[in-house]
Amino acid sequence: MAERTTEAALAMVTLREMARDDSIVVLGRAAGHGPFRVSHGALERFGPARVWDVPASAAGLAGLAIGAALTGLRPIVELGVAEQAAQALSQIADHAAKLRYRSGGRLRLPLVFSFASGMTRSGPLRSQSLEAWFTHLPGLKVVMPATPADAAGLLTTALRDEDPVVFVLDKRVARRTGETPDEQETPFGQAAVRRSGRDVTIVASGWMVHEALAAAEDLAAARLSAEVIDLRSLAPLDLGTILQSVRKTGRLVVAQEAVTFAGFGAEIVAAVTEAALPALKAPPRRVGMPFTVPPVDVQSIAVVLPSHRDIATAALEICRQ
Repeated sequence: MAERTTEAALAMVTLREMARDDSIVVLGRAAGHGPFRVSHGALERFGPARVWDVPASAAGLAGLAIGAALTGLRPIVELGVAEQAAQALSQIADHAAKLRYRSGGRLRLPLVFSFASGMTRSGPLRSQSLEAWFTHLPGLKVVMPATPADAAGLLTTALRDEDPVVFVLDKRVARRTGETPDEQETPFGQAAVRRSGRDVTIVASGWMVHEALAAAEDLAAARLSAEVIDLRSLAPLDLGTILQSVRKTGRLVVAQEAVTFAGFGAEIVAAVTEAALPALKAPPRRVGMPFTVPPVDVQSIAVVLPSHRDIATAALEICRQ
């Protein structure tokens, strides 16, 4: 397997799938040469007939992509960052997610909405993690990879799927390097156990998987064994793998970069509590950003951004109960 950055892995998949299936088109502001390089090289290889550089209107872009999907194309929609994707929420929530149901199953919408998520020094309007918004919409599949290999595998699966997929690329994962197979499908709804353990289960997605693994190392120094689960797919969610782990360890920590209040971690805690309460030896814990607007300066970011130290502290506290 070749060593690639996540961005390079995604571009490799996009070019390969566009060559395999001529119904795949790319839409977006600066499509083919955008900041996260999901379609890097596509414009030079396939030309403007299949790579559409359109004005910066997220709602208009999403609506155009939905119409294109209804005509038989398979669009990749590059929406920029999470806040720009939020501007297209009406099109995504009310049309992309609902048209198969509203048509009695006669219409299909094979399209991928791609955007970057997570904290940068870009301030309140370009540093949020909003993936939980999209998981609340029946009719959408939502994925959030932590490694280049899974990014490539999940995008391959998304481009071959018949339903709309929201592909969330964590900004810190985007430039991470790792071994990537030339072709592999990563199934939706199947989490990965990144590290086995017996004392506490840590569940995460995106960059927080790497913070969770670092926390597991910290806990090992305290003679505690942490099991780390990488969700990969948020909707559908692999609750079975989580429950199996929690029933073994008896403890749960959920880590997310998003604001903790009403975040996706709360759904996991609720689901585990409903299904496996007798197995819990201590109340589950959530680790995430406090209920605040993303700051700009480095010092404030370091205060609010959750890290492996926060995860390890939460795990240590419930292990001592």
